[in-house]
Amino acid sequence: GRLRGVKGPGIFLIIPFVDKMIKVDLRTVTMDVPPQDVITRDNVPVKVNAVVYFRVMDPAKSVVKIERYIVATSQIAQTTLRSILGQAELDDLLARREKINKELQIIIDEQTDPWGIKVSTVEIKDVELPQSIQRAFARQAEAERERRAKIINAEGEFQASKRLSEAAKVLSRYPASIQLRFLQTLKEIGAEQNSTIVFPVPIDLVKVFIEKLGKK
Repeated sequence: GRLRGVKGPGIFLIIPFVDKMIKVDLRTVTMDVPPQDVITRDNVPVKVNAVVYFRVMDPAKSVVKIERYIVATSQIAQTTLRSILGQAELDDLLARREKINKELQIIIDEQTDPWGIKVSTVEIKDVELPQSIQRAFARQAEAERERRAKIINAEGEFQASKRLSEAAKVLSRYPASIQLRFLQTLKEIGAEQNSTIVFPVPIDLVKVFIEKLGKK
């Protein structure tokens, strides 16, 4: 048949069995790309799905140039997704997804442009990893948590030892404070356990009494 032209809103005369009207939706279409099995450049098998946002910019081309533009766009999206992700490493796929999304959008848009299609956005939705890779990531995350916990504990021990060192320096300058602290500790223990504690008299105190008795 022959294309008579694109019609906008309004009333038009269509001759039965002679003319055929094809409606083209000009709104943005949200199309889910089914999960694709991909092997990344570093030989990791993954399953990836995506979503594509596009709209018809030229209704005449979408009817004349391609038979079913939605199906064709879906096929282009699937093959492009497998091709681009097959050239990327797993770390890029997980950490640099925005860059890959942009690359996918540009390529799919260029390939569908002759059909009057404008692809505005392509988003990778889910990346399904093998169980072995998931377990490896879990072990790595656990090791990282343990490493951070050890650093925190080491920092706490360092601060505690620093405080003890400072306290030791103070006590070394004032020996009597050690005896007072000793008596205070014994008093606290006796109060908690309701018991009598016998402890030796300090040598310095005994020496004082002996010297006084010798003088007498």
